[in-house]
Amino acid sequence: METARTDSAPPHIRVAIVEDDAGFLAAVSHAVNTAPDMRLAGQAGTRAEGLAILQGTPVDVLLVDLGLPDGSGIDVIQAAAQRWPGCSIMVSTNFGDETNVMRSIEAGAAGYLLKDSSPARMLDEIRSLASGGSPISPIIARQILARFRQGSGGAREQAAAPDLLSAREKEVLDLITKGFTAQEIARLMQVSHFTVRSFVRRIYSKLKVTSKAEAIYEARKLGLLDD
Repeated sequence: METARTDSAPPHIRVAIVEDDAGFLAAVSHAVNTAPDMRLAGQAGTRAEGLAILQGTPVDVLLVDLGLPDGSGIDVIQAAAQRWPGCSIMVSTNFGDETNVMRSIEAGAAGYLLKDSSPARMLDEIRSLASGGSPISPIIARQILARFRQGSGGAREQAAAPDLLSAREKEVLDLITKGFTAQEIARLMQVSHFTVRSFVRRIYSKLKVTSKAEAIYEARKLGLLDD
């Protein structure tokens, strides 16, 4: 008597990750490795390493952070879209501003998630992406809709400073100003502490400062904080 065949199970979703935050990378990598329907096929921590991965066997889903230490993740997205046309690309980042969102989508990204997503939710979004979906964080979806609603009405005057930081970055900066620690901010915002550290790093970069005191001073000068 023939036994039932067991080789009809769907193939694993092959995933590669380009991410410079060691904590976030470890969390997502662990989640992918322990998922029964996925397999981690590669990981990189820099733009150069991400581009090098593209020389290998294509994967099904590529997760890319935008703020890499040696350049923009958008370069990796553009290269992946050309080299791996069958790969679904998803941004996973702290950059939620309209410019980065639109540039990523134009470069070839099919999904855009902020890093406040839990590893479990990330797995669900990877599955969605692999099956043809386009997972996008709600706040990002609203930005895209707002942009298209403006239509061809022409560019509107906007003050540069108020749009310098994303809503989440402003929230972190406000809590820092009030004296909360990174651990306390993580609990208040219900995110991981490494996500908070990433927000702080982005804030410092955008404000071109290197310390908390400088960040608060510069933000107040630009009108990003209430007196």
